[in-house]
Amino acid sequence: MSVPVPRSAEPVTAPPDTGLTLLVIENDPAGPLSMPDITEMSGAVGSPVRIRTARNLTEAERLLTDDVHCILLDLADAGAATGPATGRTDELDTLRQVLRLAPHHAVLALTAEEDTERAAEAVRVGAQDYLSRDELDGRVLSRAIRYAVERKRADLTQRQLTESRLRAQENARLERGLLPTPLLAGSGLRFAARYRPGRSRALLGGDFYDMVRTPDGTVHAMIGDVSGHGPDEAALGVELRIAWRALTFAGLCGDELLATLQQVLEHERADDETFATLCAVDISADGRRAGLSLAGHPAPLLVRPGRAPRLLPQEDGGPALGLLRRARWPRRQVELGGLWSLLMYTDGLIEGRVGAGARRLGQDGMVELISRGLAEGLHGEELLDATVAEVQALNGGELTDDLAVLLLDRGRVPAEGDRDRPHWPAGRAAVRSVRT
Repeated sequence: MSVPVPRSAEPVTAPPDTGLTLLVIENDPAGPLSMPDITEMSGAVGSPVRIRTARNLTEAERLLTDDVHCILLDLADAGAATGPATGRTDELDTLRQVLRLAPHHAVLALTAEEDTERAAEAVRVGAQDYLSRDELDGRVLSRAIRYAVERKRADLTQRQLTESRLRAQENARLERGLLPTPLLAGSGLRFAARYRPGRSRALLGGDFYDMVRTPDGTVHAMIGDVSGHGPDEAALGVELRIAWRALTFAGLCGDELLATLQQVLEHERADDETFATLCAVDISADGRRAGLSLAGHPAPLLVRPGRAPRLLPQEDGGPALGLLRRARWPRRQVELGGLWSLLMYTDGLIEGRVGAGARRLGQDGMVELISRGLAEGLHGEELLDATVAEVQALNGGELTDDLAVLLLDRGRVPAEGDRDRPHWPAGRAAVRSVRT
């Protein structure tokens, strides 16, 4: 017999104090579960149980509406509900068909008192409980129905929690896999990053970044921000990052690379209003100079020993990607010097509030925070952690925007007491979220 598609797609729960609806599946209307007898039982305890009777699974499908809370199946009569009985296997097969027919309903199995083995098999197959026909009365029936309904509800809740947890774990693995692995081997540069999505419970936001070293020794670093904060924006950010890496290894840079990225964005974005800002630097093989390209993005912060931190020029930058069809993005050469640290960031770091008013931190406030951290002897990862923590504290709590911060460093590990050079302890580059 083919099993019909379940009508109900939501867990069925019992409303308090309004009674329950029981669907009885029996082949013989005059049998031990006849309508008058079971109705009399259910009414004996003063708690209403509405009864529906089906002679077979076809009738059961028709009567199985959303207001049914529990199904009572007589295993001794189960084989006849689908065809001639040939043994216990048919009875359990009928039970399985009932469970497939009503996956969100509680099911009670009715057995003879001496047939405890069959009752245990019914529970193993999926019934919530079983009843002995010889000791059936109104109180036992009412209690068993309510217990079965509550147990089914608990089972469904636990299943939903488990499925939700598994989906969350899978999404987390996927999102972690979409974060970049910088390729800087042989460059002599150190790298640290902090990444924080603005979406609740997400690991990936619309911010994106990457760093690679090409065969000619040039180190290419990029950070960007897709407008908006949803999963579509996060996916677009990943696409732009992957495209940037591929185009960089293909030899593109500056205006040509950004123009190609704009084409990618235009083809992949969900609507014409979506745009992305981007900052790209190409650091020469000797590490002393870089080409800077800005597409509507804030300029990086350069830190050099013995000098105050300063923002790189951003007057010559072009518009954000996706705003103007024939835009140009000039590439400006900047001198970095011998020892330096370069801080690249998205606007999530500078657009947090300062206090309860409408004032924003801004680039000047960020420079002040970095200067204060350096004066306190912080470098590298410690400097990033302290800066992000201070930005959140000034905002009065969690930031609502995505945030990404990168720190590139070219310098030696100083001797003890030498705190005037940008550095941090050697070791594995850190790429992690600041939200757990």
